[in-house]
Amino acid sequence: MAESPSLTPAAAKRVAWIAERQSKPAILRLSVEGGGCSGFQYRFDLAEAEDEGDTVSETAGVRLVIDPVSLDLVAGCTVDFVESLGGAAFRVENPNAAAGCGCGSSFGI
Repeated sequence: MAESPSLTPAAAKRVAWIAERQSKPAILRLSVEGGGCSGFQYRFDLAEAEDEGDTVSETAGVRLVIDPVSLDLVAGCTVDFVESLGGAAFRVENPNAAAGCGCGSSFGI
């Protein structure tokens, strides 16, 4: 079985902060869509609940959920939240990606 993706403590803290302000559960859905400059792109959404078949991991009370189709592309990844002079964003460290783009939001296999 593929290794479950996970959130860093910084990402969990940011998801909890966003969820609290939107009065939603602290559940971050990571999915993969076709597109982006490298073939696939990451999509992040706050979820109301897990769906049947989702892979779920938890960090500091925040759940990361991934659908079965996306899991093959992000197995073993880590979702981080980084702040820099260029801005703040969630970033995926994906061991499956053979190529990426400068913005860090798309990848190729």
